[in-house]
Amino acid sequence: MQIHIDDDIIREFEYILKLHRRSGQPLLAENVEGLINYALLAIARGSKDPDSWEREIAQKLGLIVDHDSHYSPRGRFGKPG
Repeated sequence: MQIHIDDDIIREFEYILKLHRRSGQPLLAENVEGLINYALLAIARGSKDPDSWEREIAQKLGLIVDHDSHYSPRGRFGKPG
């Protein structure tokens, strides 16, 4: 799969990484691709685990629907079963 990422988004993620490096805080990723992967992983974890801290992100983005599988933790990503 290939996804087009808008240049403005890439610049913002570069800036986030720059600020983290400058601050001395632990880096969430080494590069923009890794940071995008980190953000997408947080959304996916929020979908599969209602008790995770990431759940709030998925909810605020409107990605949690009124369906049983969104209210029960799942061990794997993707469709249960």
